[in-house]
Amino acid sequence: MKKYLTGRFSYQTDVGKVRLTNEDQAIALTNASGNVLLIVCDGMGGQKKGDLASSLAVHTIVSSFKNRKGFINTYFAKMWVSKIVRTANRCIFEQSQSNENYRGMGTTLVMLLIVKDIAILANVGDSRCYFLKNHHDLVQMSEDQSYVAYLLRTGQIAPQEALVHPKRHVLMNALGIYPSASVDIKVIPYLNEEILLCSDGLYNNVPPDDIAAVMKGNDSIEQKVNELIAIGNKNGGSDNIAVVLWEAQS
Repeated sequence: MKKYLTGRFSYQTDVGKVRLTNEDQAIALTNASGNVLLIVCDGMGGQKKGDLASSLAVHTIVSSFKNRKGFINTYFAKMWVSKIVRTANRCIFEQSQSNENYRGMGTTLVMLLIVKDIAILANVGDSRCYFLKNHHDLVQMSEDQSYVAYLLRTGQIAPQEALVHPKRHVLMNALGIYPSASVDIKVIPYLNEEILLCSDGLYNNVPPDDIAAVMKGNDSIEQKVNELIAIGNKNGGSDNIAVVLWEAQS
């Protein structure tokens, strides 16, 4: 088992070419125990509301992570992830109920906590987590909680139809919309794969093969993040773009 995880990360958001405001949030950080936390949130609810929801989620989770000295084992790490996501949900919901201007605000959330050789993935909505397996194959680790993803999983539409479906932006789940949260949590063995977290502003504008090509390249990790955003904007920039990249060092 790894005693201490080392690596490098970079993250960035961009307003894109169509939206007037940026409601996406992205962050990556480590703590004194060498645990790694990666987060992307895509706010919803219109100007100010989506931005507030996504920033509340990130602030709540990051503040708790910074105050932790570490995790004894996988069980406690998973319990922390479950608890802090629900705390973030409650924080957003209570804020939305206390101010009429914020009614209906919410956010997607995809976060990955890496503790030694285990990764704990939490997902609400349709922001995504990808692993680059064997430095070659881009594999989506999260499962979209959207109407089109549901239609795809149940065989009601084909993959080609999903790409252009008129309701592809309709979410089945989001953080902060209801008093309690429904969150998908997975425990995944971590084998030093390169990791990408992103909002739909990236994957809706950049094909998987192009994402993988950038991740496999020899540029610095900061250059890779900038290149992914540049490609997304070149291909339309139809939404805000959030990108987090992590590369472990063996």
